[in-house]
Amino acid sequence: MTAPVTPSRLAPLQRHHLASLQRAYSEVLTRLGLDGVLLYSGHPRRHFADDQEASFAAYGHFMHWTGQADLARSWLLIQPGQRPRLKVHAPDDFWHLPAHLPDEAWVETFDIEMGRDDAPPALPAGRFAVLGDVSATLAEALGADRNPPALVGALDEGRVRKSDYEIACLGDANRQAMAGHRAARDTFLDGGAELDIQLAYLGASRQRETALPYASIVGLNAHGGVLHYQHYDSVPPLRRHSLLLDAGHRQRGYCADITRTWAGPDAVPAFAALIEGVTSLQRQLIGELAPGVDYVALHRRMHRGLGELLADQGLVHCTPEAAVDQGITRAFCPHGLGHSLGLQVHDVAGRADGAGRPLPPPEADPALRLTRELEAGMVVTMEPGLYVIPMLLAPLREGAAGRDIDWPRVERLADHGGIRIEDNLVITPTGHDNLTPPE
Repeated sequence: MTAPVTPSRLAPLQRHHLASLQRAYSEVLTRLGLDGVLLYSGHPRRHFADDQEASFAAYGHFMHWTGQADLARSWLLIQPGQRPRLKVHAPDDFWHLPAHLPDEAWVETFDIEMGRDDAPPALPAGRFAVLGDVSATLAEALGADRNPPALVGALDEGRVRKSDYEIACLGDANRQAMAGHRAARDTFLDGGAELDIQLAYLGASRQRETALPYASIVGLNAHGGVLHYQHYDSVPPLRRHSLLLDAGHRQRGYCADITRTWAGPDAVPAFAALIEGVTSLQRQLIGELAPGVDYVALHRRMHRGLGELLADQGLVHCTPEAAVDQGITRAFCPHGLGHSLGLQVHDVAGRADGAGRPLPPPEADPALRLTRELEAGMVVTMEPGLYVIPMLLAPLREGAAGRDIDWPRVERLADHGGIRIEDNLVITPTGHDNLTPPE
């Protein structure tokens, strides 16, 4: 776990990050024969037939320079050998507080215009690209190539390995998120409903709901077996078997993504043993993280470990290898071991090699979001899981695999939902560093 970084120490890290970005952009633009690129932060979308807007997060490549997740309708022009030029949409408005910029080191290195309109700046003569959520009509009016794949792919690859500044921001995001997890756990053990748990999480992690990097998953009992459960019951259940909490935090644009599972006072003893087993498996897999590790192979080792856990706990009566080969472990865990993490929760270029060539997931694991070899500077999640999901287990009942499953034991766990244990790790030159604080 990294130590907290004070704002005064962040400033030189951010300046170095920006200097590296300037060099990287200059190399890519020159190689592709471009004189510059215009990055659009994006804009919130209105709900259909309404005047209310959905939550907004700025385009990742815009945030790579600014860290500003909520700066909408703004433009950033990058040209080799020149200071970045930022046009901020800041109209005179008595309905809303106009945009303002933070006291951060990047502001000193940009040429900044606070604009009343959201029109893009005029481009100088030359060949330019424009990236982001822009129309073909606007790109044509600018005389710029819109989202050229070669440029997008090269810039995506540039976000795969994080700078020291980015890792510091990710560490801070993890610390804030873990403060929320502790408060959420206490609220659960005190008998709170899903809504109470979410509100405790927001308060302790010091963020509003629209600032979250993703909607918190707060699953009590069987809801923990819905992988992206999207509701918050306001009434506590009569019995408290379990809580699965998947919740994060965004710090200067960078995302934490942490999951924990706790047994409740009404849980069967086997559930606590399974939590301990998944936690132990996660620690074993984390111990293998290092440059050169094939993440797909690591994902396969997760399934072998899940087979061993299912056999040890008496949920299957076959070898771990048979549990994997028959698809039993994938019915208990249909998602991937983890993903790249950064300015986006599921960060870019996880399924491509360094040259931008696609690296599709294995046919048996279509949900795996990271399929490349690990390199120093990458930040990844490690999140093995084990769930009782009736719709996935039901097809196994009638086949040979069904005869190897102890259905009465499984059914006693059905109202406990599932287990996921997730940490955020940075790959170092000699191994790894866990950014997620202990509970």
